Amino acid sequence: MDFRQLRYFMAVGEESSFSRAAQRCFISQSAISHQIAKLENELGTSLFERSTRVVRLTDAGQRLMPIAAEVLALETRALDVGRPPRNRIRISANMSFAAQSLDAISRVRQQHPNLDVEFVIKDFTDRVNAVASGDADLALIRGDIDRPELETIELGVEDLVIVTSSQHPLSAFSTVDLGELAHYPLLLPPRHSQILIHRVVEDAFLEVGRRVRLGPAIASDHTATLEVLTNPRAWTVMYAGTVDATSRTGLRIMRESRQLLRVPVCAVVRAGTTRTPEFDHLMQALARSIVPSG
Repeated sequence: MDFRQLRYFMAVGEESSFSRAAQRCFISQSAISHQIAKLENELGTSLFERSTRVVRLTDAGQRLMPIAAEVLALETRALDVGRPPRNRIRISANMSFAAQSLDAISRVRQQHPNLDVEFVIKDFTDRVNAVASGDADLALIRGDIDRPELETIELGVEDLVIVTSSQHPLSAFSTVDLGELAHYPLLLPPRHSQILIHRVVEDAFLEVGRRVRLGPAIASDHTATLEVLTNPRAWTVMYAGTVDATSRTGLRIMRESRQLLRVPVCAVVRAGTTRTPEFDHLMQALARSIVPSG
């Protein structure tokens, strides 16, 4: 087994095609098939289910994919030893921050061409733990955390906007008061999966002397916007920074009139981290990019 065979295996697995994998690797299809066959012979198992129409990973192939990715990543790191060192900042965030961060990363790279910026998608717990362990230099989160080994730096504040069907009784307005929404069911994922949003909404309703009326929890395989389309008297909330990437067909986006639905957007770093000029410039650029100004 060698790195080349693992690269070919990864290419076939990702392309689900020997011909496309061969084009991607700039070799003939017969050559890539030969190398995969040698790898399968060495492992004593088939890695792909082959037919005239489609190529699928076997159970063994699915188990090998993450291992091959890890080995090839180690190969890249080993080869980097012989290259001149470069500054590197590793960011961990979820997908909703990704598009908003691109402009910031691009501008900082133009200013610091020898800076490498890695952006890794992780869920909340994993991205915070990545900073604590040193696998990431900063994590982007909404809300805050209380861990002595970590420091939370507020980048700004983001509004939650109200989303209803265009058939909702309040949909004619651009802003709405929480007291008016108290009559209608709020659709959200279960509290354990969206603790921050539940807490922000509940606190805002307490502020106006009302109680939120929760509707049925949104299942993990459903989206909030589709749920309000099929429940025209219901409403939900979403982060203002994600609105532009959301289809508005059949929906109404409204602001809450008293600006009570707000959450902090923060960067999490290790406590006592030495901040380089590149790091500070990146933090400033992220603050401008990921926190909506309006």
